[in-house]
Amino acid sequence: MLVFLIGFVILLVIGVPISISIGASAVLGCLSLGYPMVVIGQKMVSGIDSFLLIAIPLFIFAGNLMNAGSITEKIFNTARELVGWIPGGLGHANVIASVIFAGMSGSAVADAGGLGAIEMEAMKSNGYDEDFAGAVTAASSVIGPIFPPSIPLIIYGSVASVSVSKLFMGGVVPAVIMAVLLMVMVYYFAVRRKYERHPFSAKALWREFKGSILALITPIIILSGFTVGWFTPTEASSIAVIYALIISALAYRTMTWKGFLKCLKDSALSSANTLFIIGSSTLFTYVMAMEGISNKIAAFILGISSSPVIILLILNVILLLLGMVMEPGAILTLMLPVLLPVAKAINMDLVHFGVMLVLNLMIGQVTPPFGVCLFVISDVNKLKLEHLYKAILPWCIPLVLTLMLVTYLPGIVTWLPGVLLG
Repeated sequence: MLVFLIGFVILLVIGVPISISIGASAVLGCLSLGYPMVVIGQKMVSGIDSFLLIAIPLFIFAGNLMNAGSITEKIFNTARELVGWIPGGLGHANVIASVIFAGMSGSAVADAGGLGAIEMEAMKSNGYDEDFAGAVTAASSVIGPIFPPSIPLIIYGSVASVSVSKLFMGGVVPAVIMAVLLMVMVYYFAVRRKYERHPFSAKALWREFKGSILALITPIIILSGFTVGWFTPTEASSIAVIYALIISALAYRTMTWKGFLKCLKDSALSSANTLFIIGSSTLFTYVMAMEGISNKIAAFILGISSSPVIILLILNVILLLLGMVMEPGAILTLMLPVLLPVAKAINMDLVHFGVMLVLNLMIGQVTPPFGVCLFVISDVNKLKLEHLYKAILPWCIPLVLTLMLVTYLPGIVTWLPGVLLG
């Protein structure tokens, strides 16, 4: 058993990719514990043998099509005309555009890498500090996996056997709260630093809105489909891909054949990495469960206190620390066998728990030292990583405040699913 756990830690410390670290240590554990070799293949395949998980590569593909087809630029331009007149206008547009784009891709990295590049370029060319622009872009990208659709919520729903439609609806209000708090922070910095406003023009707003209406209604199509039962999350991902392809290739005519092939390649690589992590994590958690490690960790957490308030605080601290150094998909599949018994023991609604869990992990995506979105923004925009580390810290305040509200006010998550889905 020690060989299994020590092997995992050593592989992580020496910089082996998380997917390989999980898979290699799980295989080592199986061999050292004398498990049949057939178990390795069976568990890894069963981990991704799910109709629901088909939605992951399709939503990734839809987000890449949106970026390659210049649809994200149209979204940002509309958001700029809508809220640009408020102090820190382009910062507010950054947040609003992230909410809209979130309704199409469900990925923080897609938001940071595609829409983020457009947002930062516009902000820098209008006199905004580079560090400020990078921090706003990173913080707003967290909205992507909370507002439906959401790739991490799909993984959680698949592993925990929870309705993904309810999880999607549960993320709407927290995403709106997060967006509002981020805009308050933008306003604070804009007033202090005297950033210029973008003048309001009803004519310009109508022009941009009319030109981007096909892109803007995508979240409405997806959300209404869940609400009235027109399609499942997996079917919604297919619709998102087809719709993104139609409007970029036929309506806007911004998609080239070369760009389409690049989208296919990038989506395949991202999807393969995510699904391999899920498969290898399934084997890893199987070994943990068979050896009783999951139950021992859960019992230890529950033994610290009988108060749900304290237990939830402990869970959030653990998840925030893990989110700083590990990929969210890996944490979800590795930790759920440990955390689900804890959530059930304190009678926590599993939709509420799922949204809290994913929000926590997404904050880790923008938290130094290993926040993936920080790396993406730094690389795409040629921004020094150490500057971004310092700039992002104040923006963790509204993100953590949203997390605390979601954790201790479950109605924020459960109200909308209850009203719309019963």
